[in-house]
Amino acid sequence: MTTASAKPFRVVLLGPPASGKGTQGRRLAERLGLGYLSTGALLREHVENATELGKQAEPILARGGYLPDLLMFPILADWLEKQTGGWVLDGFPRSLPQALFLEDWLKNHGQTLDAAVSLEVPLDQLLARIHARVECPECRWTGQRSQLGDDDRCPVCGSPAGKRSDDDEQNFRNRYQEFQTLTVPAIEHFRETGMLRTCDATAPVEIVSARVLEFFLPISRTF
Repeated sequence: MTTASAKPFRVVLLGPPASGKGTQGRRLAERLGLGYLSTGALLREHVENATELGKQAEPILARGGYLPDLLMFPILADWLEKQTGGWVLDGFPRSLPQALFLEDWLKNHGQTLDAAVSLEVPLDQLLARIHARVECPECRWTGQRSQLGDDDRCPVCGSPAGKRSDDDEQNFRNRYQEFQTLTVPAIEHFRETGMLRTCDATAPVEIVSARVLEFFLPISRTF
């Protein structure tokens, strides 16, 4: 059920790999009638299509690294320029410079960020999740193998889904270390500015979705 908000919320989702950003980002965007961008899914699509960006991104993603800020800035700016309402960003910002870039872009366009939501999951649970995580190459749905339909079909579009190419354990550990080094400072920045909302994301998907939605529905009812 979609509940379009009178306020065009602008939200960033933060958290380590496999914390559920893709699942919760899509759910929040659908519930509040917002645009949604997964930078990870966008980059993987470029890699699969062998675009110029994909060729630059492929070796970086293969080792579990983050794309350089200067490469990410124009990707995000191009997407933001096309939006006419609110949105949810999953996978940006992934560093403090990216957080500052986003704030400057919003300021220059007369806009503000409403919240940065941090999904918190301990390392042992993240490791368990990646071993069972799957993605649909057609609609970019992500979830657990247990959620697939007959013949490992995506529950959203029915296309064959399978394990992500970047979900081996060493790649995950590299990405987790990148998160600790680069993204945690961005999270702390949002905490200092009063934008941060933290959410225990160890519960089942529906419960986490309800927790995230509570950050916004009480606000939206006042408009």
